Amino acid sequence: MVYDLIIIGGGPAGITAGIYSARKAIKVLFLTKDFVGQIGKTAEVGNWPGSSDILGLDLIKNFEKHLREHKIDIKEGIDIVGVKKDGKDFVVTTQEQEFFAKAVIVATGRTPRKLNVKGEKEFLNRGVSYCVICDGPLFKGKQVAVIGGGNAGFEAALELSTYTKKVFIIEMQDSVSADEILQKRGEQADNIEVIVNTKVESIEGKNMVEKLICQDTVANKEISLDIDGVFIEIGSVSVVGYLKGVVELNETGEVKVNPETCETSVKGLFAAGDMNDKKWKQIITASADGARSALAVYEYLNF
Repeated sequence: MVYDLIIIGGGPAGITAGIYSARKAIKVLFLTKDFVGQIGKTAEVGNWPGSSDILGLDLIKNFEKHLREHKIDIKEGIDIVGVKKDGKDFVVTTQEQEFFAKAVIVATGRTPRKLNVKGEKEFLNRGVSYCVICDGPLFKGKQVAVIGGGNAGFEAALELSTYTKKVFIIEMQDSVSADEILQKRGEQADNIEVIVNTKVESIEGKNMVEKLICQDTVANKEISLDIDGVFIEIGSVSVVGYLKGVVELNETGEVKVNPETCETSVKGLFAAGDMNDKKWKQIITASADGARSALAVYEYLNF
């Protein structure tokens, strides 16, 4: 079977593309690993219009429910191996089989950026985590560190502060970059301490995380913090492994697209959401990408 469109990715961009495509009566196959993604791991979303305070997991569940109201062929638990154009059509390869379509929208988002320090891999799931929503409750009454002084870092620290004994926010620069409202909330929490000009050198312990070794870049001295957990919140990188050598990427590994249509350097292949090279990475801009890419696919198929 050759579908009109294959959509890859169960986040805001992919789901919005699915909804718009279904309303245009496009025959769609929707492939996704899950319906969680980055948004489902976010404690609280305060900037989605119409829902001033909603948990990220609740918001993505609302997205998924809306998608399933339409007649779309959905397959979950899918890992994409490759996407290529074969003649006029595309071949999407998974670990189990191949699917065929006239057009493809990839919307697989981003994955957490790694610190790449000693102990990070070794202590993953043994004190090192990239998801406060997933793992934070395991550290009730304990002392933890959050790496990163941006919005994600402060949001993580504020969530952790409600049930941990102490939270250190570690920032390599000389100041934090989180929104003012988040910084003020951090200052009001008596168990959050911000440490700037500090570079993480290693994560140490025996069976579980026990210490965070850092370098004070101003005083040029070592800092050792006794902690039970490390939450790494230093941004993310685009999930584009299966597109390398297929489409044009920018210098940071994001997919270059036409900003009006989200079409890539390959005609009929679109990249929507945080994986592409748009400036602002937000839920609402990802959803907008999903809408514009689906509308562009409709034109690609019919005109």
